[in-house]
Order: sequence, then C-alpha cells, then structure tokens
Amino acid sequence: MRFLLLSLPFTFISCYQQERNCSDFKTGKFKFEQEIDGKTHTTIFERTEELEIDTYEGKSDTSSIRWINDCEYIVQKMNPKNMQEKKAVHMKILTTKGDSYTFEYSFVGDTNKQKGTVTKLN
Repeated sequence: MRFLLLSLPFTFISCYQQERNCSDFKTGKFKFEQEIDGKTHTTIFERTEELEIDTYEGKSDTSSIRWINDCEYIVQKMNPKNMQEKKAVHMKILTTKGDSYTFEYSFVGDTNKQKGTVTKLN
C-alpha cells in the first residue's frame, strides 16, 4: 500500500505531455523579441518551406532552410557578410502553445544553446 501511494504522483507526472504541433509553425509571418542591455529588440520574419526573410532594425536578410524533421531545421544565411554569418544555425522547436512556440538554437556543432519564444502573426 505504501508503494502505491508513493508511486501515484509519478504516474500523473509521466502522463503530462507538452503540446508540440510544429507543423503549424513551418510557414507564416512571425515575431521574435529579445532583451539586450535592458532594451527590447524585435525581429519580424517570414518563413516558407525553404526560405526565411528576417527584418531587424529596418534591414532584411534572407536565409535558406533545411528541415531535419517536423520540429528541427538548419538556417544558413544566403549572403553572409562575415565569417560569423557563414555559420549555420540549428533550430529546434521545444513546445508550442496557441500562436507561439518555444525553441532552442545554437550554431551547428556548438553545445552552447540559447532559448527564445516566437509568436506567429498570421
């Protein structure tokens, strides 16, 4: 009886799964906001199955997209201006909720991952 009572909370925890409807976010118009030095910076981007066009501080840039699976893709700038921009970025959608998703990203091969949240605008 004691074992049953102790294992019961773990049963409920293991049944909970976070939403992950990645296909809803493969294409569309999106907004990503991040805070840098106390100031909010916004990037608006449009994504098709193969391209992503980012607009940040009035400047646009185009990247190619290669989907690895439904929730992961590689982004590579098409016209890099320096060595840093030549590096491909691995993106992974972790969870989805309504019109937004949480993701992690890093340069391909780098173990230093960062997280963010994106909102779908259309």
